[in-house]
Amino acid sequence: MDKALKAEVIKSFARSESDTGSSEVQIAILTTRINELTEHLRLNKKDHSTRHGLLALVSRRRRLLDYLNRKNHAAYLEITDKLGIRRK
Repeated sequence: MDKALKAEVIKSFARSESDTGSSEVQIAILTTRINELTEHLRLNKKDHSTRHGLLALVSRRRRLLDYLNRKNHAAYLEITDKLGIRRK
């Protein structure tokens, strides 16, 4: 993910102008990276180290989504709809 794409994702999901680390922003960045790695793995089926990294990112995003669901359920519903993430 290049800097421009990351800045765009941060800008669209930030709570305020200087927000770069809220749960929503982290989930959006992880989702973008997960989508990129998924496309890479469709082309490179034997790239097991990338697959391992992808599973780690998915796990980190799941933990953040669980946290957000506990703390702010409305924000959880909003971000899962925006990003197209399936809910449990």
